[in-house]
Amino acid sequence: LEAGGSDLSKVLRCGVFLVDLRDFEKMNAVYAEVFGDHRPARTTVQVSSLPDPGLRVEIDAIAYRD
Repeated sequence: LEAGGSDLSKVLRCGVFLVDLRDFEKMNAVYAEVFGDHRPARTTVQVSSLPDPGLRVEIDAIAYRD
């Protein structure tokens, strides 16, 4: 984000992809720690796999820049 002239405070929406929805609470705790009081819109879905076999979560973000 910073390389593109933005930052976490300018994230509008995130898509969260979890291999196992039982990881939701752990992911949500880290997500809240990273974003603090800023709460971008979010969707969370379970997927059968991610590109790397070791990955359990992937997050994409849409942000703006001034």
